[in-house]
Amino acid sequence: MYKKLVFLIVASIVLIGCSATQPQVASPGEKTFEQEDTYILFALRAEQIKNNKVAGELFLKLYNKSGKKEYLYRALQNLFVAKEYQSMIDSIQSVTTNPLEDDLKLARYEVFALYGKGELVAAEKLSKMVAQKSKSVDDYILTSDILMKEGKNDLALKYLEGAYVQEYNEKILDKIAIILYVNLHRKKDAIAELESHVKIHGCSELTCKALLRIYSNENDVDALLRTYKRMYAMQPNEQVAKKIIQIYAYKREFVKLMIFLEESKADDTILLELYKTAKDYVKAQKLALHLYNKTDSIDYLGQAAIYEYEANKENLSRKTLNDVIEKLTKVVDATHEPLYMNYLGYILIDHEIDVPRGIQYIKDVLQIQPDSGYYIDSLAWGYYKLGRCFKAYELIKKVRKLKGGDDPEVLAHEKIIRDCVKNPHHKKVVQKR
Repeated sequence: MYKKLVFLIVASIVLIGCSATQPQVASPGEKTFEQEDTYILFALRAEQIKNNKVAGELFLKLYNKSGKKEYLYRALQNLFVAKEYQSMIDSIQSVTTNPLEDDLKLARYEVFALYGKGELVAAEKLSKMVAQKSKSVDDYILTSDILMKEGKNDLALKYLEGAYVQEYNEKILDKIAIILYVNLHRKKDAIAELESHVKIHGCSELTCKALLRIYSNENDVDALLRTYKRMYAMQPNEQVAKKIIQIYAYKREFVKLMIFLEESKADDTILLELYKTAKDYVKAQKLALHLYNKTDSIDYLGQAAIYEYEANKENLSRKTLNDVIEKLTKVVDATHEPLYMNYLGYILIDHEIDVPRGIQYIKDVLQIQPDSGYYIDSLAWGYYKLGRCFKAYELIKKVRKLKGGDDPEVLAHEKIIRDCVKNPHHKKVVQKR
């Protein structure tokens, strides 16, 4: 079991080290000296506790004793983390005087070491030679990073563009956009590069976020909305949906917001409010019932009843009226919510289903909110339906002084009640049906 564990550890080092240009002295699972396993375990333990300098030294000893390049690569990785840059250079030079010809991986580590030491001119020179020989995207990117550090942004951009042409890699594109937008102040070019990539390759999360940063900085609301919608189409996300909703609301494009919510199902509660505002009571009733069945929240049943009534009140059948009353009664019994109590009471009064019962609901509501003009109006209408016009008139005069006193329905009630007071013989007492 111990032998198998050591073999797996050594094999993992090989994978991390990547391939070398020189042949291995021994195969990964083959021991080259007696204490090799012990050195490995100590080196890995040093890595685990983040003592990278010691880990690097132990892997160097493993390399010197075994000749296995994977140990050398692992040593250089640890020395880089430990910022032992000169030790990296010394170790590389002890192996080869010309890493460009012997082992490009070692040449890259030397570039890292020179960069870490701040020797940017030397790092740039060696990095360019590595990139020229390898034609590797990673080496182009490394060279561009060094050039950016030196402030050579135009040249860094050329290296990145060379890398991008090879792979159309979005990470490279992101770097290109940063140089263009931040360093060179070529804002339109940065946007054009990103948008061109999106048209051909689609809007990945990284590319979309790069565009969002720019459009947000430029305060381009339309472009922000377009980009968020691309992101949402790519992968529906609650946070992205919220941004889309916020922008549509900011632009006051409520019809477009309604369409987006209908298609995406991103937020049915907001959609319900939009239906209500638009007075699309048919859709509002259907959605409220859906939310009631989905959440079991009785408040949605109350809303569904109200929207059902509003949708049909111009041509209200007895069946629909009874259905509305049944729903509202269930809601009122469960919640005693003033809104639903008033609505139920008013329906019972206005349609002369049970005026005394309706009045009692309104009185109960007024115990909770005694100064509500809307609820006092309902009570006044109840007394009018009972034929008590003077009582109704005293109440409606009070309503006219309160908030909502100029509501068209209140004004209509006031006229009818005033006429009733002037013509007492027109009074009609309404009995319970």
